[in-house]
Amino acid sequence: MTLRLVFMKSALPKVLHPLANWPMLRHVLTNVMALEPARVVGVVAPGARDVVAAFVPHATVVQKKPLGTGDAARAALGALRGHTGPVLVVFGDAPLVTSASLKRLLSACAKERAAVGVLGFVAGDPSPYGRLIVQRGMLEKIVESKDADEIERTVDFCNSGVMCFDGRLIAGLLAGIKNRNAKREFYLTDAVALARAAGHKAIAVEGEEAEFQGINSRAELAVAERALQQRLRAAAMMGGVTMIDPDTVWLSADTRLANDIVIGPNVRFGPGVEIAADVEIRAFCDIEGARIGRGAIVGPFTRIRPGSEVAEDVHIGNFVELKATRMRRGAKANHLAYLGDADIGAASNIGAGTIAVNYDGYGKWRTVIADDVFIGSNSSLVAPVRIGKGANVTAGSVVTEDVPSGALAFGRARQVTKEGRAAPLRAKLKARAAAAKRGKKK
Repeated sequence: MTLRLVFMKSALPKVLHPLANWPMLRHVLTNVMALEPARVVGVVAPGARDVVAAFVPHATVVQKKPLGTGDAARAALGALRGHTGPVLVVFGDAPLVTSASLKRLLSACAKERAAVGVLGFVAGDPSPYGRLIVQRGMLEKIVESKDADEIERTVDFCNSGVMCFDGRLIAGLLAGIKNRNAKREFYLTDAVALARAAGHKAIAVEGEEAEFQGINSRAELAVAERALQQRLRAAAMMGGVTMIDPDTVWLSADTRLANDIVIGPNVRFGPGVEIAADVEIRAFCDIEGARIGRGAIVGPFTRIRPGSEVAEDVHIGNFVELKATRMRRGAKANHLAYLGDADIGAASNIGAGTIAVNYDGYGKWRTVIADDVFIGSNSSLVAPVRIGKGANVTAGSVVTEDVPSGALAFGRARQVTKEGRAAPLRAKLKARAAAAKRGKKK
């Protein structure tokens, strides 16, 4: 709790802060699950109910007091009883460590039959990190930065915190860790020296520094977000997506993009978006919780909210908002419309300024528009209402009743034209404005 408040300045546990719209802990679990582990055990602080919930369906154990990383690992031993395979230790605030790096560490430990393996990296600035002291190809110890001597401080090969243990030896190694240090804590890193003293192998495997950057503040969270977004964009472009200005496209961890998609500048994808092939997303769109079908054109300046489904060859234009709306194949809403809780039939055309009036102050209601319907500009469709197949709603209408198939619906005041009356009206209005102006001067 103390660390959380000091560094993140938030009531939200650090490992639940979002990156690419996922809690950072979810990234860690996803990368770990790619290894197909026999079991996953989370070590949490007392009362950390939200963190426990984020681990579901995996087991969690409680570290009763914050006595260091070695003590935290010891707390998990009961849940690992009977396990003799490798044990991977990964921190919940390490969301950028890839499953590929974890696999390399596991493979190297298996090949070398090492009691302990550590992922390390060459740091541009090693001063904050523990140093990995390697001699004759063997990791001898990990020295914390504050404890390093003059020679050890010149080492730039640093500890990431990710470690692998031989499951048959881990209990004995953890039991040997002492808290003879200024903080009176049990450091997991001491297991390396203990393993070497017992005649076991310990190894270090090098990874990329970018994977191991710490996240202990809002500023570092932003740096991690930028790094993850670059990774997601690169993967999308490798998969056949064109981004006109990649640095302005923001993806979620679960964004699913097919090939031959073109994405314009300044586009944000919230959670739960799936886009089929041959779709164009034009500039300044915001899409969340939606599926978009093949050949659709979206934007610019379109907002698609959760629960929406856009079928093949649909056109959605500038300043159109969808909310829990289904647009069938070939439907169009090209300008200035709000379509909330609506079903838009195939090949139907929604005119500029159309509003699906879905909320009456107490509940949300659906507007259902069948195939091949034309809705004129500046129409209000007051839900619940149904517009039948092939119907026309004239511009400026307020529709409050169902419209049968093939019908023409008028729902507006009747126009009255008075010939020759424009000039007198203009003179009257001009005189009134002049009198008002003179009154202000007085």
